[in-house]
Amino acid sequence: MIPIKTAEKISILIADDDADDRELIKAAFDQNSTQHNISFVENGEELLHYLKRNGHYADETLHPFPQIILLDLNMPKKDGREALRELKTDLILKSIPVIVFTTSMEEKDVVNSYELGVNSFIIKPVTYSGLVEFTRIVGKYWFEIAELPNVLMK
Repeated sequence: MIPIKTAEKISILIADDDADDRELIKAAFDQNSTQHNISFVENGEELLHYLKRNGHYADETLHPFPQIILLDLNMPKKDGREALRELKTDLILKSIPVIVFTTSMEEKDVVNSYELGVNSFIIKPVTYSGLVEFTRIVGKYWFEIAELPNVLMK
């Protein structure tokens, strides 16, 4: 039997440039749990600023450090591939679990993402019910079953 951890407030950082996708992802997480804090950034550049506490992301109350990151690959400015490469070569940030959550079905994106150190590669569901199921499974696995590293920026 797998021990289930007690529920605690968890922080998820989602990097996705599509406003509709962000809204649907938030609604799907809300439908499954009230024990989370979801933050959004719109591109890889913002993701790295958030994680390194640059600019207006310095306020830890407004921008809590994430226990997990959902990362879209196709974003403007700095795409998810570039951001993942930087994140996984940073001594502090590299231990944060990253789930690539994208519409890309390219085999090269799957292979490249795993080579860069991604923890999971998931193609975005095409229906809202699929998205709700995805958020339920993510919550169950990553926040009840798996042990997450305690990564804190100083």
